[in-house]
Amino acid sequence: MNWLRNNGLSLVFLLLFLFSLGAQAFTGWKEYNEEMQEAGGQPLDFGPYLTTAHFSEATFENWESEFLQMALFVVLSMFLYQKGSSESKDPDKAEKVDRDPKYNQKKNAPWPVRKGGLVLTLYQHSLSIALTLLFLLSLLWHFKASRLDYNQHQVLRHLPTETASQYLTNPKFWFESFQNWQSEFLSVLAIIFLSIYLRQKNSPQSKPVDAPHTETGD
Repeated sequence: MNWLRNNGLSLVFLLLFLFSLGAQAFTGWKEYNEEMQEAGGQPLDFGPYLTTAHFSEATFENWESEFLQMALFVVLSMFLYQKGSSESKDPDKAEKVDRDPKYNQKKNAPWPVRKGGLVLTLYQHSLSIALTLLFLLSLLWHFKASRLDYNQHQVLRHLPTETASQYLTNPKFWFESFQNWQSEFLSVLAIIFLSIYLRQKNSPQSKPVDAPHTETGD
């Protein structure tokens, strides 16, 4: 029970992710088969559908925007501020996250901190590095799947297909990306700005209910 309590937030979001991914796969399969029937293509069973560009494109275009949002938020919040927001560091005082681990090392610090040197340097930026790599991998997979899906529809319409270099300038790919990017940037802007004036009791993403609007950080 202690393990469930200590990991409840991750577990619930994992279950929500798996449910949503399953629902996306099922409804995407239905949509794909309708498109194939209308275009004169071959409908697929559910299993084979999961290997199609249609499913991969829809999945990775969303992952791409999520990892981009989080990578930028982590990096930009290092040196940019929003006075009064629970999502910002306080521009008027030092923060715990800015302390140098070489001089303020805790006894139970992670092993890269105890190791020091290059290992510590990489570890100090490991979160932004991991999120950036996940964004780039999702972007590449989205591009590949989107091109394959586009070319499949071109073949069904008896139109010419595009190479990877040609598809880089195709508005379809960039439309898929930007429609997701803008929504992620809007959601970050919303939590940054709304947390200045609004509160949620018991949530670490909010300031205390009695905190003044000018108080910055959580």
